[in-house]
Formats: sequence, structure tokens, C-alpha cells
Amino acid sequence: MAKKGSAEERDLVHKLWDRNFAAMRAPASGGATKNPLPDVVAGNGKIYLAIEVKTTTKDKVYIEEAQISALCDFSKIFGAKPYIGVRFKYTKWLFLEPENTPRTRNGNYKVEKDYALEKGLEIDEIAGIDKQMKFE
Repeated sequence: MAKKGSAEERDLVHKLWDRNFAAMRAPASGGATKNPLPDVVAGNGKIYLAIEVKTTTKDKVYIEEAQISALCDFSKIFGAKPYIGVRFKYTKWLFLEPENTPRTRNGNYKVEKDYALEKGLEIDEIAGIDKQMKFE
């Protein structure tokens, strides 16, 4: 799974470069350091992004509260907008703001495919290129 996850992170980094962002996978993200590091960091001089990346072949993904807390801590220090970047099998990248992401009873985060498809932002939206109209 780690190999697939890093390939997905590289895919996201390339997509951000294609949108004129300097982007990189954060070395040692995922617990190899005590510092709070997201999976991907990107910026274009106006917009700065910190992204915790999750990919799955299932219809939902759970994320530990500590990971999102670290993402938000890093983002606050760095001046970046934190996002949870999710990619379900056969879908495009979707991005959720942590404060708008559902939580489980024990405080972890739960992203379901249908929720992400309905509420998630697309890459051009977080890059400031496009605004998608969401109908209620």
C-alpha cells in the first residue's frame, strides 16, 4: 500500500506543477519525524496548500485525528490552507477542508465516497483556477 500511496502523491504533485504551483512530497511525512508534516506541500506565491493524501479502493477512508491535527498545526505555522486530498478508485482527486469533514464518535475523520463527490473541491478550485457551483 505504501508504494501505491507514494505513486498517488507523485501524481498529485505533478498535477499541481501543471497548474503553476511549486509542489513536493514532504519527506518523512507519516510519522518518521516528530514534526507535523503533511504529505504534499505546494504554493504559487499567492496560494499555499498543505495536503494530507488518502487513497483507497473502498467507499470510505478513516483518518486518525492526530494526522489531521498535525496537518492543521503545520498549515497554521506555514501559512497554508489545509486539505484532506482523497482519491477513490475510478474518481478524480477531491479535497475537503478538515473543519467540514465528518468525524467518528471517537474523534477520527471519516470520508465516504458519496460525501466527497458531493462536497469535495476539485483541484482547480483549491488552486484558485475555477469555482464550481454546488447546488443544494
